[in-house]
Amino acid sequence: MNSIYENILQDISNRKQLLAVLIDPETFQIENGSLFLKSLPQQVTHLFVGGSTSENNKTSDTIQCLKKCSKLPLILFPGDAKQITSTANAILFLSLLSGRNPEYLIEQHLKAVPILKNTHIEIIPTGYILIDGGKESAVERVSKTKPIAQNQIKKIINTALAGQYLGKKLIYLEAGSGALHRVNNKIISEVKKAVQIPLLVGGGITSAKELQEVFNAGADMVVIGTAFETQTFEM
Repeated sequence: MNSIYENILQDISNRKQLLAVLIDPETFQIENGSLFLKSLPQQVTHLFVGGSTSENNKTSDTIQCLKKCSKLPLILFPGDAKQITSTANAILFLSLLSGRNPEYLIEQHLKAVPILKNTHIEIIPTGYILIDGGKESAVERVSKTKPIAQNQIKKIINTALAGQYLGKKLIYLEAGSGALHRVNNKIISEVKKAVQIPLLVGGGITSAKELQEVFNAGADMVVIGTAFETQTFEM
């Protein structure tokens, strides 16, 4: 049986456009979980679960709910080691490469090790790059780091390549939840040309038209959260 990462690679080689929905346990309404999943587009391929805060830590309950209603791969997208639960299928082991806060470069990873080593969760090392989306994002606020400006394409490319050289299996370009401006097409296409690992793009994508533009620019997987959660995504 292939791992989730191997399946991602296979889907990309088959030119499949992958679409993940990011679900924040802090705002997810478990009692309406089934209705929420039914409202999602049929092309959704993965469910990401996590957020920048962990005030109430409803991650485990959220995943249990999703498991009852969906057979899609459930992947943790944690903003804190406290959000890790053994009930998920995999975890994006995120390193915030755009920032210089050691808490999100290595400290959270050390806190996660005692939890992860006692689970069978598939660990997918991921280089996480925050791009300026026109407003302060939750990631920026919590991590106390600044995003990279969209006109600093060379810096973004080099950061992505540094992630690849460090052995990351995915690169994630993120404009932030509810971003006013998504990651622009030039950045996506240039990063895609530079790296040899799958490219994920998220933040500020609010319509099917924008979704297709991001795919056309070179994204292997697009991640959408707020627009589906608030039902503002335009088909």
